[in-house]
Amino acid sequence: MKPEELSAAAPYIIQQDYSTYTGEQQAVWAELVGRVLPELEKHAAQEYLDGFQIIGLQKDRLPNLQSISARLEPRTGWNSTPVSGFLPAPAFFEMLAARRFPTTTWLRSRESLEYTPEPDIFHDVFGHVPMHSHPVFADFLAHYGRVCASISDPGVLEKLGRLFWYTVEFGVIRQKDEIKVYGSGLISSHGECRNVMEGHCAIHDFSLDEVLETPVKVDELHKLLFAVHSFDQIYEAMHEAEQRVVLDDL
Repeated sequence: MKPEELSAAAPYIIQQDYSTYTGEQQAVWAELVGRVLPELEKHAAQEYLDGFQIIGLQKDRLPNLQSISARLEPRTGWNSTPVSGFLPAPAFFEMLAARRFPTTTWLRSRESLEYTPEPDIFHDVFGHVPMHSHPVFADFLAHYGRVCASISDPGVLEKLGRLFWYTVEFGVIRQKDEIKVYGSGLISSHGECRNVMEGHCAIHDFSLDEVLETPVKVDELHKLLFAVHSFDQIYEAMHEAEQRVVLDDL
């Protein structure tokens, strides 16, 4: 789908001008990656680590979105599409449904290494995009976008937003009897990842009912997250959530 065919998202789609990144920004990217990658090599889901290699992320160079998309699109149909910043919900869902991940191109400053209130290219690409190379996860995310794009009820969208939050953003998975992280908020935040790995966060087995009833808190480290046993589980959960929407039972 071309940018002009995305009616809600088209005004926000831009070009990434890679030549404008400075040496300082390249150094900040390298420092950000260097801070978290050693821990992720021990604690991230294997699918994330595989995806890191598949999309060609570099430890010392900011990502070129066109190059990443060229490697990603033949695999799962996903594309990392540069956008100007935060998208309103209809534009965001429209892009997910079209398998075009809205990707910011700015990078946080050295003074904000640990946290930035708005997603930047480190959160969006380093945190999210490797998982888009996994076929089941990729299908789940596109389906999520399609379902949400068809809904106007803010209460229903808020409930479905909890499913997104506790999977795409702060998802964990059990692999080889260990908790591994795959959600972008855990991947891209050393503090959030450490909070989980040091046992300061309760881990419940993933249950769609419990996830949908657990409000999101954005102003504190997580005290509860939900572990899946496979990515098929979140794919199936999204289809169950869709049926509940159809039956007006979410």
